Amino acid sequence: MPPAPRRAPARAASTIPQVSWRQPQPAPIVLVSGPEDVCAERAIAGIRDYLRAEDASLEVSDIRADDYAAGQLLGFTSPSLFGEPRLVRVAGVEKSSDTFLAEALAYLEAPQDGATVILRHTGASVRGKKLLDAVRAGTGGGIEIACAAIKRDADRFDFAAGEFHAGQRRIAPAALRSLVSAFADDVTELAAACQQLMSDVAGDIGEDVVQRYYGGRVETSAFTVADTAIAGRYGDALVALRHALASGADPVPMVAAIASKLRTMARVAGNREPSKALAARLGMKDWQVDRARRDLSGWNEASLGIAIQAAARADAEVKGASRDPVYAVERLVTVIATRAPYGA
Repeated sequence: MPPAPRRAPARAASTIPQVSWRQPQPAPIVLVSGPEDVCAERAIAGIRDYLRAEDASLEVSDIRADDYAAGQLLGFTSPSLFGEPRLVRVAGVEKSSDTFLAEALAYLEAPQDGATVILRHTGASVRGKKLLDAVRAGTGGGIEIACAAIKRDADRFDFAAGEFHAGQRRIAPAALRSLVSAFADDVTELAAACQQLMSDVAGDIGEDVVQRYYGGRVETSAFTVADTAIAGRYGDALVALRHALASGADPVPMVAAIASKLRTMARVAGNREPSKALAARLGMKDWQVDRARRDLSGWNEASLGIAIQAAARADAEVKGASRDPVYAVERLVTVIATRAPYGA
């Protein structure tokens, strides 16, 4: 019997300041935690830029905690002859060697003046938990920058909106939704797309701009398939589905996207609360409630129930219960678009 998988480290109660990855700042110890690499990379680069703006002579060094040579940490953080500030970036803390852990714990007791040490821990393993607990307890005078996973559609929407806000640029809500749906499976690509639009396009960014840049990507997204099927546009939905599959789309996330939209519709159906109040109660965004209400046009309790059951069946089939996942998705799209049981 295979051993049980090791769980990620339980998070100790933190007594140190929690800092946003969008507004990073230096400290003797900076713990950059969590699995979202694009946010972690931004935070680490932001600290480097902050320190370099203060002193252009900043010395930057990199250490691998899993391939660590004894004495590296103290060597890189010790003052040089001219006393330049030092930044030491430590990657792979979730795979730390015993030697690194011992030296890092010792370093926390007496951090070097003028040195900033960044510890990057993805949370992928329990390795390094003692070190993280010590940092979070305040040993070493550190801060934490948490980079939580961006998985939900609402999280991706907030991320992209934050990109344009940080760049002091305006983007139309419909354009932002199209952009997020086009890059629903890759936050790194979504971030790059946001930066490209801000770099290439002058003025406000509308939906026509997103379509011009990423129209092909938008047309093959799972959310486009879901939207056309939910709207009852059967032919368009099948064309979009075949285009998506021909472009290499995976049936598993496609079914997940469709099921997610159906669940949102079910949560909103029959509720007459104002969008803002309902969104707050359900943990959603105002625009998600408004979109779900528009999607519900032409649906009733029976047809929505049939669609949700079909999505549950398709989810099982694309994950191994069927030998033909493509057929499973096509059948699901047919049920949704026709709003009737398959073959009825």
